[in-house]
Amino acid sequence: MNHSILRTLACCALLALVGVGAVQAQTATSVAALPDFTGIVQKNAAAVVHVEARYSGERQRSAQSMRGRTMPGQGMPNDPGAEMLRRFFGMPMMPSPEEQRHTSLGSGFIISSDGYILTNNHVVDHADKVIVRLQDRRTLTAKVVGTDPTYDIALLKVDAGGSLPTVTIGDSRGLKPGQWVLAIGSPFGFDYTVTQGIVSAVGRNLGQRDQPYTSFIQTDVPINRGNSGGPLFNLQGQVVGINSQIYSNTGDYMGVSFSIPIDVAMSAVQQLKTKGYVTRGLLGVTVQPVSDDIVKAFKLDNGVGAAVVDVDPDSGAGKAGIQAGDIILAYNNHILQQASDLPPLVGMTKPGTKVPVEILRNGKKQTLQVTIGEAKRDSTAVDNRSASSSSAHSGSAALGLTVQSLDNDTRKQLGLKAGQGVVIGDVTGPVAVQAGLRAGDVILMVNQQKIGSVAEFKAATRDVKAGSTVLLLVRRGDQSQFVGLTVPADK
Repeated sequence: MNHSILRTLACCALLALVGVGAVQAQTATSVAALPDFTGIVQKNAAAVVHVEARYSGERQRSAQSMRGRTMPGQGMPNDPGAEMLRRFFGMPMMPSPEEQRHTSLGSGFIISSDGYILTNNHVVDHADKVIVRLQDRRTLTAKVVGTDPTYDIALLKVDAGGSLPTVTIGDSRGLKPGQWVLAIGSPFGFDYTVTQGIVSAVGRNLGQRDQPYTSFIQTDVPINRGNSGGPLFNLQGQVVGINSQIYSNTGDYMGVSFSIPIDVAMSAVQQLKTKGYVTRGLLGVTVQPVSDDIVKAFKLDNGVGAAVVDVDPDSGAGKAGIQAGDIILAYNNHILQQASDLPPLVGMTKPGTKVPVEILRNGKKQTLQVTIGEAKRDSTAVDNRSASSSSAHSGSAALGLTVQSLDNDTRKQLGLKAGQGVVIGDVTGPVAVQAGLRAGDVILMVNQQKIGSVAEFKAATRDVKAGSTVLLLVRRGDQSQFVGLTVPADK
């Protein structure tokens, strides 16, 4: 073999080695560019909790809590492997099929060292007892301080006898599609499961049928049943969302998950702590998408904005001059791409605030100043704050419920007259559970006697005896009906 051929082979070998080195270097650079989540998990896992809601009777969940959620606590009912794991490995948080009828599993996270925990309302909806398990395996009974079904938020409180680890609250308003995010939770009862993905979209509104006031964070983080209420972290280890829903044909993860922005959740938390309920702004209009027909008829350039189809004349919108047929282009300097963008913006506006609303009328733009009203409160929300003179807990243990007084503002929101009704603050026993009563129901009468205060309720139920039946007139939402509570004879 001549020297020129040898030189050629040597050069080829050198180039091959250089090429391999370049590929290895590129691979190393790519690996180095991927995020390492171990620090986030080590720092925050202790502040994530497992939530178990228990029901003494047949579980009665509202249609809202069932729709589109991750459906916590149903385990893997059709999977033979689930029963094997339960029997041979003793998994304590995976209930049997029989227990599943009376148990709901979810996740949550500690937001303050004195024991306040944030989770989804649908995780603890109508539960008789809520159990929280910490990473150190302590099991504590949690009090449901308050809930807001509209935002799907529940605030819990535990007494751990000392300072608890907490998460760091971030700012969800700065999230952008493509950013890495991380979830910690208990899918199918597997505690402290870590999953990761990216932000797929922000400001995702799911329409009028499902939380119209929430602009969700959409991600591709694997979220399954039992992840509900768990935290969504950014790369700085800050909570930016609460994992709430999935889009699925099977009930399990299919690549599309939704989280409630932490800014919305913390606003609700502060109100639940201070007032016991969450207020939302009210514009006073009914809107629909700007359809192709509207674009053609109004000779519009595109279909952005929200078309006004009805206006309450007594609302802020009506008094400001907004009319049916107007196209709302911007609200408080936020441009509307579609009609579903409007409710979340209005809902987060403090009632009494004056905001600019840009409209298009007869081809001309104009800006109106609108004073925002207060939306009607959710009648199914729970307020279990510490007893006070205006909202004292009382009631009959035999009936299995406690009641609270209603102030006049709340009565007005519920459409009641002054001095009418008391609200159920907590359902504590099987008698009330079996009757289908819920926290937030309003009791108007006891055995045909009108009730308007806690004292009147106590007087009317003071002499309840074993075997007797008490007839309550109960109002839920806009409807009232008589409900009979029979106290067991052996009590």
